[in-house]
Amino acid sequence: MVPLSRSLLSLTGRSIRQIATRQAHHKTGPNFHDKYGNAVLLGGLTFCVVVWSYVSTQTGITWNLSPVGKITPQKWRED
Repeated sequence: MVPLSRSLLSLTGRSIRQIATRQAHHKTGPNFHDKYGNAVLLGGLTFCVVVWSYVSTQTGITWNLSPVGKITPQKWRED
């Protein structure tokens, strides 16, 4: 840790400017997220909507959203 902190403290204004100009002239292309981020997001959204619409309409699952009125208590038997 000491050598790292010593090297960070020894940076001069000139070397900082050299690093800044080197990074400013470095041209990078678009990364994966810039290229495909929106397409992946829309593809995932479309997939989820299609799967959930199929499950909710075609599988025949009875959606018991509220148990009120559907569950009646049984008589208590004392033996």
